[in-house]
Amino acid sequence: MNVTAIKTGVFKEGENLADFVIRYIRNVKKDSVIVITSKIVALSENRTVIIENKKTKERVIRSESELAISTKHVWLTVKDGMIMASAGIDESNANGKLILLPQNSFRAALKLRKELMKIYNVKKLGVLITDSRTMPLRSGVTGVALGYAGFKGLRDYRGTRDIFGRAFKFSQTNVADSLAASAVFLMGEGNEQRPLAIIEKSNIQFCEKVSRKELTISLRDDMYRPLFSLISRKTLDNRKQECYYYRKSTVQNRNERNDK
Repeated sequence: MNVTAIKTGVFKEGENLADFVIRYIRNVKKDSVIVITSKIVALSENRTVIIENKKTKERVIRSESELAISTKHVWLTVKDGMIMASAGIDESNANGKLILLPQNSFRAALKLRKELMKIYNVKKLGVLITDSRTMPLRSGVTGVALGYAGFKGLRDYRGTRDIFGRAFKFSQTNVADSLAASAVFLMGEGNEQRPLAIIEKSNIQFCEKVSRKELTISLRDDMYRPLFSLISRKTLDNRKQECYYYRKSTVQNRNERNDK
């Protein structure tokens, strides 16, 4: 697989996305995937908010999230079926604004793919919109797919056999996030100014229709649910214990002062 990150000029809010892509990617081979960071997709949709005061970000996070929990460092949120920090809202390279996620990344990918297929005159073409995420109990961020079009995002090994003839029962490969991780690594997270990338020779399955739910797992079926439920209970118990000791020490100090 070949991945090439593309250095560009600064994308301006409200700029046409397809025009921006073809300005820096002149030619595309068949069986390629064009990768584009979600930030410039959001900017093309004018998905920004001016920071008015300290409460602006909290207000927007709550309105953009299906679930929002305040934590030590960020807001832990659920949006579009994914767990992420602060509803994906970004302040970096935002020139004093908050940049939200695209309104609908799958729809944006499909629209851009249709436009680019006509311009480049290729049939087998994928479009992948990326963002960055942290993983539980791991440091650093990796690339993930917010939306994609033109290829299957999941490769299913269930029912096939390994090299010793044992049948796979659960194995599936997250193609979309794997491609996103490789591209985002080269695109960078700082001032690299590489919001575009091309992936070639990726051995993926191209298709016309994409199921946006193929990567989604319901909460009741998620294998990590028991772990985080256990952590939540222990955290709650610890907080209750801390509150108990705090109240006990407070009462004891008051009694000591009264005795004096």
